[in-house]
Amino acid sequence: MELMTFFAGATAPWSPLVVAGLVVLATFLVWQGFAPARTATLPVAERLQDYLDRRDVVEESELAQPFAVRVLLPLLRRLVRGLGGLMPKRSFEKTAHLLVLAGEPGGMSVLDFMGVRLLLAVALGGGYFLLLDDALPFFAALRNTVIISAVGLLLPQMWLRRRARSRQKEILRALPDALDMLTIGVEAGLAFESALLRVGEQWQNALSQEFRRVVREMRMGAPRNEALRRMVERTDVDELSTFVAVLVQSNQLGVSIAQVLHGQAEQMRIKRRQRAEEQARQAGVKIVLVLVFFIFPVMFIVIMGPTVPRIMTLFDTMSGG
Repeated sequence: MELMTFFAGATAPWSPLVVAGLVVLATFLVWQGFAPARTATLPVAERLQDYLDRRDVVEESELAQPFAVRVLLPLLRRLVRGLGGLMPKRSFEKTAHLLVLAGEPGGMSVLDFMGVRLLLAVALGGGYFLLLDDALPFFAALRNTVIISAVGLLLPQMWLRRRARSRQKEILRALPDALDMLTIGVEAGLAFESALLRVGEQWQNALSQEFRRVVREMRMGAPRNEALRRMVERTDVDELSTFVAVLVQSNQLGVSIAQVLHGQAEQMRIKRRQRAEEQARQAGVKIVLVLVFFIFPVMFIVIMGPTVPRIMTLFDTMSGG
């Protein structure tokens, strides 16, 4: 009782100070309650200012680029697309497929590629007709112009087909090693998506690019089987198509991916060895062709060349006699 009386008597003189402190605290809290409505525009203003500053930086960086990049290149691209629209639409689908097989070089679309073909044909034919063939008759110059324009029209298509075949060969060469890496990754405990990403980061080739694209599509929500089928459509490689078909089927049947990868990797190594043996067997025929058409004629010229003048002199003497 004495202790309680002591504390009551000790706190009685501080009661006005406590009330004043509570009033100050309540006033501060009320002020804080209304202050955000007035200061909420400050972060927005800061964001707007940051956006304006970044836009100024982007504009300055764009203005710092050369005139050809800022003006001429967009105009040329628009001209190429306009010319591409003049080409026949029948070959657009086939050309689009070739562009996909070639890895879409330069980010070109079908219109861009068709425009490049037409522009090259017009440039080569027109340049030849105007500058290089003034001495020929008109019809001969026109004939040569048509031939050169046709060559300019066909060259990009030939280049695209060659690039597509080269990319397919690159994928075919890299497939066995990639399957070995996938097998090691999956057996080590990685998920299939993580193993694909690891292989894609390990190398820089056409197959690793396709693996990275498959992983991106899977992370964006595409089903695994659908992403793998689209990879097959973009590459058109039989061995890769077989691998994806087996992988999809094993996924549907619930078979272990590690076992499938191990079996497919071994099969791909066997096929690679068989292709190497086939190319080794073809080397003899190719060497014979080179010998007959290139090496033997040169040898005959070197060996028989010094005797030709003597033989000619002998024939002249015999005919004169």
